[in-house]
Amino acid sequence: MTDIKIADAFKNGKAFIPFITGGDPDLDTTKELILALQDAGSDLIEIGIPFSDPIAEGPVIQEADERALAAGTTTDKLFDMLKELHDEGKVTVPMVFLTYANAIFAYGKEKFMKRCVESGMQGIIVPDIPFEEKEEFEDVANENGISIISMIAPTSEDRIKMIAKEAKGFLYVVSSMGVTGVREEFATNIEDMIATVREVSDIPAAVGFGISNPDQAQGMAEKSDGAIVGSAIVKIVGQYGKDCVPHVAEFARQLKDGVQKATA
Repeated sequence: MTDIKIADAFKNGKAFIPFITGGDPDLDTTKELILALQDAGSDLIEIGIPFSDPIAEGPVIQEADERALAAGTTTDKLFDMLKELHDEGKVTVPMVFLTYANAIFAYGKEKFMKRCVESGMQGIIVPDIPFEEKEEFEDVANENGISIISMIAPTSEDRIKMIAKEAKGFLYVVSSMGVTGVREEFATNIEDMIATVREVSDIPAAVGFGISNPDQAQGMAEKSDGAIVGSAIVKIVGQYGKDCVPHVAEFARQLKDGVQKATA
């Protein structure tokens, strides 16, 4: 379906956004996981392209990248699998990639964006490209209708308005400093960050980094337009391997319920 838009994820209220690593434990399981996450109520699905040096990731997702690479996953093979899914017309929610600048440059940015379109992807998150340097990819992304998802962090402060004004798709609000991973404590100024965004833009803003249970998902969705959950899901994939799909689906349903309980 080519008419899916990132904005669709937020049209019915708060969005639940799960993250999985493409190819962990293998591409067939990733394909099953995408459909299971969709069936469990996911509003947008974030897929990590396995990379040998994922600097924004904690040990859980680093290990997932290692498992995917060891299983023979390549960017090409991941694109091929996603294109199959797209051509089958089974995916009805928007999807975005999380990847790193070197992975895009090595692949060739024009080819990368074209393959995103073929595969039914709507956007990309590139954590190691600062907002001020996103023009490296912006023109070719715009030409292909791919949104570069901007991130804001507790330390963004004066830059939040600047980033929010130009943001596309949705704004990824980083809950706390450091790498991804399960957390008990989050930054206390998330509401202030969202309020600053709202001064200049009505773009949806979803919170990620560290959310690991339905109560936390509800709490973060109450402060924003949605909750992004990665490491807690990837941990289940690591625990159960090829048998992970029903376990991930059940956890996703619980997280979705938490997000749906959120009120603004």
